[in-house]
Amino acid sequence: METRKEQKERRRQEIIYAALELFVSKGYAATKVTDIAERANMSAGLLFHYFESKEKLYEELVRLGHEATLYPANQTCDHAIDFFTQFTCQLFQYMKQQPVMAKMFVLMAEAQRSEATPEHIREIAMQVNTIEQFIRIVKRGQQEGTVRAGDPKALSNAYWCCIQGVMEQYAYTQDIELPQADWIVDIVRKKEVRV
Repeated sequence: METRKEQKERRRQEIIYAALELFVSKGYAATKVTDIAERANMSAGLLFHYFESKEKLYEELVRLGHEATLYPANQTCDHAIDFFTQFTCQLFQYMKQQPVMAKMFVLMAEAQRSEATPEHIREIAMQVNTIEQFIRIVKRGQQEGTVRAGDPKALSNAYWCCIQGVMEQYAYTQDIELPQADWIVDIVRKKEVRV
């Protein structure tokens, strides 16, 4: 039997998932607290016991998205290209297990771009800069000869634009097959010269 604490946490997660779905499909400005409560099968009054406002709920989601981007910094690999391969494989595997998390990619991009995003929440979202985060990995790979030559920022950008696009497509169309990780990693992988 579920304890009161477990029940409260389950309800909190239901609210978060309902809000994520609505913020992604309707946008922050168009989503009402009553929409979120209805999607979570509760009254708006009960929802306010968990989050004092729509803005606080949106902030919580953006904070969760920000925390998730810290994960790659904890990975260690012998070679930079192994880092790209491992990260991409793990990301795609996780998306298959938790497809709703692909929507976090959409939410975070929207939080950074939308004029409706409250400024203090946009500041949290803007701390997420995966392109900058991966530049040092690209440079390391270029030094060791596993990553192709070229501007490290442009290579990191190409990789992340592809990841973002795949995640956005998967957020809306989960019956589409995710690409093989190597297809994405080949954006940065140094090609072997054949004679």
